[in-house]
Amino acid sequence: MTDISPSSAAVHQDDKGNKRPLDEELSDQQKKQKTESGEQSKRLPKRKIAMLIGYNGKGYHGIQINKEVNTIENEILKALVKTQCIPQEHADVPQKMSFQRACRTDKGVSAAMNLLSLKVIIDIENLLEKINSHLPEQIRVFGYRRTTGGFDSKNYCDNRTYMYICPTYAFAPLENIVTDEYRMTDGVVEHVNKMLARFIGTHRFHNYTSKIDAKEARAKRYIISFTCGKPFIRDGCEFCVITVRGQSFMLHHIRKMIGITIAIVRGNCGEDVIDKSWKPERVDIPKAPGQGLCLEQPHYDNYNKKYGTDGIHAPLDWVEEQDEINKFKEEYIYSDIMKTEKDEKIMMEWLGTLQHHVFDFVNDKDDRDSRFDKKRFLEKCKRDVSRFTINYEESIYNMKP
Repeated sequence: MTDISPSSAAVHQDDKGNKRPLDEELSDQQKKQKTESGEQSKRLPKRKIAMLIGYNGKGYHGIQINKEVNTIENEILKALVKTQCIPQEHADVPQKMSFQRACRTDKGVSAAMNLLSLKVIIDIENLLEKINSHLPEQIRVFGYRRTTGGFDSKNYCDNRTYMYICPTYAFAPLENIVTDEYRMTDGVVEHVNKMLARFIGTHRFHNYTSKIDAKEARAKRYIISFTCGKPFIRDGCEFCVITVRGQSFMLHHIRKMIGITIAIVRGNCGEDVIDKSWKPERVDIPKAPGQGLCLEQPHYDNYNKKYGTDGIHAPLDWVEEQDEINKFKEEYIYSDIMKTEKDEKIMMEWLGTLQHHVFDFVNDKDDRDSRFDKKRFLEKCKRDVSRFTINYEESIYNMKP
């Protein structure tokens, strides 16, 4: 007689005669449906590629993957899953696809060109178009190249170029009233370039970051070039572009080099502060606003020399994508940086904080940038009208002797 009791009805017999609960069978079916796209991805071959991306960092907490906040890589991984370039499990654990970025950018910092290395499925029609359709307009994938199996976008990167778009009134002398009407002379440009040249070469930059001691090997960095270009006018405000190329940079490294350069050229301190900064003791160095900072390009000269002409791999020079890159930079990065500065006067506001720096040796725990309270500073300025006057309607700062 056939057993039709509840206990027998709730089991399933496989080909080998083994029994297991029916609810487990249903669970397996559900799992199969959920992972259908992932299993399809696993069946197709994955290739190691270098993926070129660009982005405006406004509204994002940097590039690096972080499940707690919104980041650039979070957006890109979601787009890759939707395009079926990678399974969800690789997005959850990027190490499974050898994921790496060339350069890490902090909160709000943009990149005209940054490079990711990863293993993905590329046998998809209109791949770039499909990926970009799942991305916000301020994040773009410009292209990709097949690479060697061991390629790592961070470790293979020879050096990086960053730029800083700066309103030229940042270099106005202390005795001047700071407004958009300020125009940078050739002499000031020469002075800025003279100060920037002081950083070229190998130095211990422990005073240009945080939580790194002068004795540590990672404090030593190599700067290849550091220049200020000719000023130009955009919507009535004059700007200049400061370009720095170095082997690698630390947290706040570039912003502090530019911060002390501005302070010296304005007259807040002397050039000797740079000499002091090379010494082991902690020196008070101001940190320029992050608003104007942008990663321009990571460089792969040695990789291109070794593999770019082997007839198998294409060089990572991105010549074909250059027009699209330039268009994106102008529409989503450069114009946004300059418009934000003109509307919000971020640099102008920061200039008022320089009076709180001592530009000298300080206690290791005396971090003036982190202790600075913008609200309290503005309230103090309103009270202390004998030394500092703020015109809130026109955002004009005027230092009196």
